[in-house]
Amino acid sequence: MCQECVKEEYPDRGTICLDTGTYLANLQGCQGCGHKDTLSVVNRTTSNALDSPQEVIEYDHICGNCNHVIATHGHRFWVEDDYQYYEMSCMLCGEAEDTRSCYPNDPRMEASLF
Repeated sequence: MCQECVKEEYPDRGTICLDTGTYLANLQGCQGCGHKDTLSVVNRTTSNALDSPQEVIEYDHICGNCNHVIATHGHRFWVEDDYQYYEMSCMLCGEAEDTRSCYPNDPRMEASLF
């Protein structure tokens, strides 16, 4: 991972947890060749172990021009107690986490109305 290629390391992305794509607004430019607009995704792996309820996706963001590794992207997803949990960690794309109800109406939201 290259700290010189990004404007801000691990920016706070709130609840935006992406398992694909690239946050180009945070790209300073490739320190290897200077390009700013051609990133590729390589070494994408998805693991879903039988003994773990989590799905883990990891891949590298690399410069499409010179293959310099910009950052490693990690995304985790799991379901627990009727909620879906998402986490993302990437020097380029940022850090984020989110929780969503598996039901159409989130019971937590209904409880906060009273």
